[in-house]
Amino acid sequence: MDEPLFFSHESAIVDDGCTIGKGTKIWHFSHIMSGCEIGESCNIGQNVVVSPDVVLGKNVKVQNNVSIYTGVICEDDVFLGPSMVFTNVINPRSAINRRGEYMRTVVKKGATIGANATIVCGNDIGEYALIGAGAVITKEVAPYALVVGNPAKQMGWVSEYGHRLHFDKNGEAICPESREKYILKNNEVKKAI
Repeated sequence: MDEPLFFSHESAIVDDGCTIGKGTKIWHFSHIMSGCEIGESCNIGQNVVVSPDVVLGKNVKVQNNVSIYTGVICEDDVFLGPSMVFTNVINPRSAINRRGEYMRTVVKKGATIGANATIVCGNDIGEYALIGAGAVITKEVAPYALVVGNPAKQMGWVSEYGHRLHFDKNGEAICPESREKYILKNNEVKKAI
C-alpha cells in the first residue's frame, strides 16, 4: 500500500477535488475545500480554512485560526501568523450576494504576515515584506517593506532573513544574519547580486 503524499489529522476535513503537495501537514479541525491548490511541504495549523480556488505555493506556513478566502494566492515560503485575516469583498452585506465580486490578493514569495493582522482585499504584499502583528493593510506593500499599525504605515525595510536594514549614505545595508548586501534606490530595495 502506498504511503500518502501528505499528512492530514483525523479531525481535519479534506474535500475531494483539491490538490495537496508532498510533505504537507494539515492539523486539527482544519477544512481544505475543493478546488484549492496547496504546494509541497506546507504546514496548515489548527482550525484553518482554505477556500476554493486558493493557491498556496511551496513551504507556506499557516498558523492557527486563519481563513484563506477565495481570491488569495500565496507564493512560496509565505508565513501567515496566528489569527491573521484576509478579506475578499470590499463592501460585504449579508443580504447581497457578492460571490462574483471576490477580489484577488497576492502575497509574494517569502512575505510574513504577523499575528492578528488584517489584509483588506486587493492589496498585494511584496516579496519578503514583513507585516507587523495587528497591522491593517489598506494599500499595496512594497517588497522588503516593514509595515505596522492601523492603518499600516511603512517603518523601514527588512532583509530576506527578517532583520531590519539600516542603509548608509550610499544606499547600502548588510543583513546582520546572512551578511547579504541590499541596495536602496528610488525608494525600492533589491538584494545585491
